[in-house]
Amino acid sequence: MRLDIGASLRLFGGLEALLGQLRAELAAMQVAAQLAVAPTPLAALWLARAGDGVVCPDPAALRAALQALPLSALRLAPPLARRVEGFGLRRLDAVLALPRASLGRRLGKAFVLDLARALGELPDPQPCFVFPEGFAQEVELPAPVESAPVLLFAARRLIAALTGWLAVRNGALRGIELRLVHAQDGCTLVPLAFSRPVHAVSRIERVLKERLGTLCLPAPVLSLRLCAGAIESRPGGSELLFEGPGQGQEALAELLDRLAARMGADMVRGLACHADHRPEQASCMPAQGLIAMPSKIDNLPRPLWLLESPEALREVGGRPRRGGELRLLAGPERIESGWWDGADARRDYFVAIDARGAWLWIFRDSSGSGGWFLHGLFS
Repeated sequence: MRLDIGASLRLFGGLEALLGQLRAELAAMQVAAQLAVAPTPLAALWLARAGDGVVCPDPAALRAALQALPLSALRLAPPLARRVEGFGLRRLDAVLALPRASLGRRLGKAFVLDLARALGELPDPQPCFVFPEGFAQEVELPAPVESAPVLLFAARRLIAALTGWLAVRNGALRGIELRLVHAQDGCTLVPLAFSRPVHAVSRIERVLKERLGTLCLPAPVLSLRLCAGAIESRPGGSELLFEGPGQGQEALAELLDRLAARMGADMVRGLACHADHRPEQASCMPAQGLIAMPSKIDNLPRPLWLLESPEALREVGGRPRRGGELRLLAGPERIESGWWDGADARRDYFVAIDARGAWLWIFRDSSGSGGWFLHGLFS
């Protein structure tokens, strides 16, 4: 792989800092690679094949750096390699010492053009890399694994590649799937769901660790395959210098994800806002065991404790009573909704306080039945 890094050196703090970060990320993904730096793409490729760590960013020193290369680093086609070997040439310095015209007649024009491109004498435009729209990678294990928690070490390589893909796409995920491949084409699916879109290695690793800790393998695992679900755009924003509400929400989301991975998605549930004016219909349990965070609460007063069914109140002279007369503090708030599903509601809501100082949420039924009802209690 050839990368044009000239325009990125200042961004990453210089050439040495960029190479150090690249080596660290390759090590995290357990990818063996040989790195080299040169002013031209073809020269960098030849230097990398010859050995790791060759850095020659100066065009004036490029010819001297290439002269010590063995011709095996060029990976010539077999017929051309045999012809060069028949001439007694072993290193590139011997080739560069020969006249170009005679080289072209004996070894072909394409070989001479490659030499000119490697030395920077001719332009060498490279095709642009097309980043994949989806993510699916597989890694083979060096030996069959019979314990699920041990698979986390190999899965780190896939997670590192996934988060790198997300960084380039500026995206996040609510779900991924890890496929454990067994012998004879058998496999075990390990789906991971997140309450909030994730893009960090630590978040994904912690949830996967909990999930693998409770998994019993039906057979030894030979390879792992990680597939990404639907990607969501990650909005930009400033990081918090001190701990604040945003960090608290992230910590809560991570805790819920880990609990769901350990105990099962059906054992951890949450509330989500639902677009309905009727209070008893304004929240719901998210489907498929996912935990959802309410995004916005209206400014109108709403109690967190709603009765399972409204409690009828006594009425004296048109005034509601509950252990004494109730004092109305706020209201009315008219709610008319539900005509489309047969549960039509026409109510006038009030915030009231009883004789003991308890704050109540009551309504007067404006439909045919009429009357006062207690629907919720404020904490």
